[in-house]
Amino acid sequence: MQKRILLLSLVMVIAVVGGILAEKWSQSKQNHKVIVEQAPKSKLKVENLPMPEIEKTNSKVLIGYVQDFRDPNTIDYAKFTQIIFSFAHPLKDGGVLLNGDMALKNLRAMVSQAKKYHTKVILGVGGWFHIKGGESYPYFKAAISNPTSRAKLVSALTSLVDREHLDGIDIDFEHPHSAADANNLSAFIKALGGQLHSQNKELSVAVYSKINAATLTVTGFVVYDPKMFQYVDHVNIMAYDGQWDGGYHAANLSTYTFAEKIVNYWSGYFDHLHLSKGKLVLGVPLYGQPENPKIKQVSFSAILHNNPNNALKDSVIMNGTTYYYNSDTTMINKTRLTLDHGFGGMMLWEAGLDAKGPTSVTATIFSALQKFAKEPVKYYAVKSND
Repeated sequence: MQKRILLLSLVMVIAVVGGILAEKWSQSKQNHKVIVEQAPKSKLKVENLPMPEIEKTNSKVLIGYVQDFRDPNTIDYAKFTQIIFSFAHPLKDGGVLLNGDMALKNLRAMVSQAKKYHTKVILGVGGWFHIKGGESYPYFKAAISNPTSRAKLVSALTSLVDREHLDGIDIDFEHPHSAADANNLSAFIKALGGQLHSQNKELSVAVYSKINAATLTVTGFVVYDPKMFQYVDHVNIMAYDGQWDGGYHAANLSTYTFAEKIVNYWSGYFDHLHLSKGKLVLGVPLYGQPENPKIKQVSFSAILHNNPNNALKDSVIMNGTTYYYNSDTTMINKTRLTLDHGFGGMMLWEAGLDAKGPTSVTATIFSALQKFAKEPVKYYAVKSND
């Protein structure tokens, strides 16, 4: 009898406890449901915001060489992404020279001015003529042919970049004529690139166009080691001075057809090497070439001095001599050509030769780059109504 009473009591206790637990579980569900239903709607919305300011290095480049004797205050830094101060001169033992106190003063002034516009200043090394006379080729060749002098030149240039607060180096070895030259240049570029890139500095190389302006065929006159191009940020193609190909013909200076062949060659070459064509930069001349080779070249500024409408032509007769150059239309067409082929931008030789104001070639190419470049990616941000 007692066992029955105890068993009944236990059943009643379990029933009571179970009921209590069931009620609490039900309340919990209801409370949870209320919380979900009463959650306020989000007051956030996505708005299309203007693109933030970004450094010029993220856009198509406009690179201008500037000779060391130019007044640094005459350069339109706002239009350029890079200015290449030209030139520092390599010595056979691996040393390097600037053209005296004047060049050093101008370089420092250029660095100071360029910083105001977020424009990079690169030191050009080499060029055609050497400060000690004659061509630069034998000096440059000797400096990079020997491992000791090569290392010394790398050290000298990286020290210059650091000391003068520069943004990089541009190598203009005119020109490697043999496999040995090409291999030595490649080894030098690799070593210099390693040093500069470790300091977040740039390395570019100026190259011969590889196209004969008279025959419009590929020439083997200049030789490059293809491995070299993986170590540089930009390849500045000197797509001018074609007047010397196949005898002297001033009209071949830098035609659009010449540029087409050059762009097609380098595009295909970089595709073959599986390298980005964004490294490629097409060079254009800012001077007029005289029909008579005994007469000096003239600047674009001089061509436009008496008649701004000369900017619409590719040749002009001045003082009885015909000069050939690139009109605004040709410059615009060349800019479109390079962007259509995936090139990284344009290069000018030489910025100090340009006209000032609305007839400036720099301004023409700058505007064309802005017009033909792809639309930038839109930036979005989350913004509250409150």
